[in-house]
Amino acid sequence: MRVLMLSWEYPPHIVGGLGQHVADLAPALARLGIEVHVVTPSRQGGEAHTDSDSLHVHRVPVSVAPGMSFYDEAMQTNHVLAAYCQQLLGQAGPFDVLHNHDWLTAVSARTIKLDSHLPLVATVHATERGRGRGELASDQARAINSVEWELTYEAWRVIACTEFMRHELQAYFQTPTDKIDVIPNGVSTAAFDALEGVDLADFRRNYARPHEKIVFHVGRIVYEKGIETLIRSVPAVLASMPDTVFVIAGRGPELEAMRALVASLHLEHRVKMPGFVSEEDRNRLFRVADCAVFPSLYEPFGIVALEAMAARVPVVASEVGGLREVVTHGETGITVYPGDPASCAWGITHTLQHPEWAAMRVQNALHQVRTVFNWDVIASQTESVYRRVVAERTLTDW
Repeated sequence: MRVLMLSWEYPPHIVGGLGQHVADLAPALARLGIEVHVVTPSRQGGEAHTDSDSLHVHRVPVSVAPGMSFYDEAMQTNHVLAAYCQQLLGQAGPFDVLHNHDWLTAVSARTIKLDSHLPLVATVHATERGRGRGELASDQARAINSVEWELTYEAWRVIACTEFMRHELQAYFQTPTDKIDVIPNGVSTAAFDALEGVDLADFRRNYARPHEKIVFHVGRIVYEKGIETLIRSVPAVLASMPDTVFVIAGRGPELEAMRALVASLHLEHRVKMPGFVSEEDRNRLFRVADCAVFPSLYEPFGIVALEAMAARVPVVASEVGGLREVVTHGETGITVYPGDPASCAWGITHTLQHPEWAAMRVQNALHQVRTVFNWDVIASQTESVYRRVVAERTLTDW
């Protein structure tokens, strides 16, 4: 089987969970013997390459005019990607399935589908209306929502990463239930396995003294990630656990506002916001942390919570969206009310004060990572979707 895959992100260009998802799914599919051609804009470098006989990465250069809006940039990129894919189909085709990830490359996917009669599978990682908590507050948001609807309409099958996202697709786009397959995101433990037995004491001292606890959060600093909730929970945690340091890593449009909030609460001595950290340092921070917290207000899946579970760190997460399907309260983590600093503080404090219970949850979480959120299992489920589409395609004269 041969699959043409479109993605806005691919390493080294990773903004969020979408890029990591494709980076892990494509090689897992290749291990099953599926020939995958990933087509992605070369936004942050990287070379076109072939990782194996079954995985080929095509990086397409795109020129964007200065001052162009993000939506217009995406549309311009789609025009270039569609033209490239038409050449690729002529040179390396035919393909059995076209697999597109999210709205950012959806317009090119629709063009390729209609021009080449190639059945389209769409994975929806998040929705614009969901990010707006049910609202479309700008012309750009409404335009993105329209592209998302068209993607789900044009797709032969739609993959959602959680039941929560399935319900969102039904509510926002009226996508038929029997058109949606729920296949979770996954995570690899390899990077964290490599740190087993490694002495990270010197690294840990960059953030905390030996007797202090570390509470860690990593992700884009945007409203829906609930960073304000986490910061406002800090005084209550310190009242019970004064020797605690909070490390909130990542960058985004809310970074300076959140740093200002930390300063206004006089928490600079306990809350560190270093901005961007490398993947290597992020993995080390997971390994030295005593608790990882994800207080999202909206989260269609929450792959970073899976990474924490793979790193063997106790997890506290909002009882919201897809996080509810990743983190089971009292079994694989602690769940708290979204947007509630007191609830967030309780979850963190409980985790730090009861390390023996936290350790049991860590073991349960690691088992889930290895058996359910395993990329080889997920690739096999995705292959089943492909084979269903290919079989149904043979029954039509389209």
